[in-house]
Amino acid sequence: MLAATIAFYVFATVLIGSALLVVSARNPVHSVLFLILAFFNAAALFVLLGAEFLAMVLVVVYVGAVAVLFLFVVMMLDIDFAELRQGFLQYAPLGILLCAVFFLELAAVGFGWVLSPAVETAAKYPTPADITNTEAIGLIMYTQFVHVFQGAGMVLLVAMIGAIVLTLRHREGVKRQDVAAQVGRKREEAVELRKVRPGEGL
Repeated sequence: MLAATIAFYVFATVLIGSALLVVSARNPVHSVLFLILAFFNAAALFVLLGAEFLAMVLVVVYVGAVAVLFLFVVMMLDIDFAELRQGFLQYAPLGILLCAVFFLELAAVGFGWVLSPAVETAAKYPTPADITNTEAIGLIMYTQFVHVFQGAGMVLLVAMIGAIVLTLRHREGVKRQDVAAQVGRKREEAVELRKVRPGEGL
């Protein structure tokens, strides 16, 4: 029990520190690297809570895909970050206000959970005894919340299409494949017959 408590505080401290460095680092590449560190520590906290499936999803999906996507987008887009930071101070009061509201909401949810009479039962039996944690999540996700799950998938699809559209650049002088022109061309446009005499080239 003592080792789990020490591990929780260590991972939580590193997670908070890396999250602060994500928003305070001047180099955007460093921000993405600190974000990956935050994901790993959050996954470790999920393991301590017994939610190994969420920890695996956090590492595989977010670290392996989303964070790497952020890194490639930051490196591909030619963004003047110095110009973006010029108006940072004028939005600082609004950001502090939003952070305060967010932490108040988290505190309200946390105290509501602690003071709830169902806490002891939920903590004692987080999942049914006869199935695993992953199977329990799958049963809930694909039965009770299947429409919400599909809606989240559509939102991610729209976000992916938007990212592709934003990063797509048409430059002159670069040859691109035109599938419609290739499929719709006729034999006369693709084949040319020439009579070659012996001893002569084309």
